[in-house]
Amino acid sequence: MSVRIDLCGKEDIESGTVQKFEVEGHAIAVVRIDDDFYAIGDRCSHANYSLSEGEVLVEEKELECWKHGSTFSLETGKPTCLPATKPVPVYDIAVEGDRVLVVIN
Repeated sequence: MSVRIDLCGKEDIESGTVQKFEVEGHAIAVVRIDDDFYAIGDRCSHANYSLSEGEVLVEEKELECWKHGSTFSLETGKPTCLPATKPVPVYDIAVEGDRVLVVIN
């Protein structure tokens, strides 16, 4: 059963930035690029560091782990460079009015 959870207002996250949310036992990194929002698991699959502390690569639509430099696709969660080899989870996200919501399955 899917649960839709209200995270924040659209304007609470600036374009090109990431914010961490704890939702139903899931650590989620939410990234905004212009008017698009992405949600992926916040823990690097290589060494369990917080991805929300890393850099958003806007043109590539990726999030870089600050510790070892692995990057993850915001669309698929798959790593795009080493040392990470396993994907992180991705979550459906929706914008309704001025609110950002995530779907937890």
